[in-house]
Amino acid sequence: QVQLVESGGGSVQAGGSLRLSCAASGRTLSTYTMGWFRQAPGKEREFVASIKGSGGSTYYADSVKGRFIISRDNAKNTVYLQMNSLKPEDTALYYCAAALFSYDYWGQGTQVTVSS
Repeated sequence: QVQLVESGGGSVQAGGSLRLSCAASGRTLSTYTMGWFRQAPGKEREFVASIKGSGGSTYYADSVKGRFIISRDNAKNTVYLQMNSLKPEDTALYYCAAALFSYDYWGQGTQVTVSS
């Protein structure tokens, strides 16, 4: 079983930055694809970014491309999401998830609020 715990959320003004962390326990995640998702009030959960375990290829939603950076430290079993140039529309509950073939493991989320 994999446990994922997100941290680093908070409130920030537009244009600011935050760095989210997702710490995993229960299993080494070096072979897992790790993803970040978000859900804003009244909206469906949406994909933000992902990073593969092998090779470290990264993928981003168009809405965050050029502003967010996903990275991982396999030695620490931790994944990060550096969020720059934040916009009010980035306000959401951010989740990390782990996948071998599908996203089977999810954290509880960390809230990000961006004010204009």
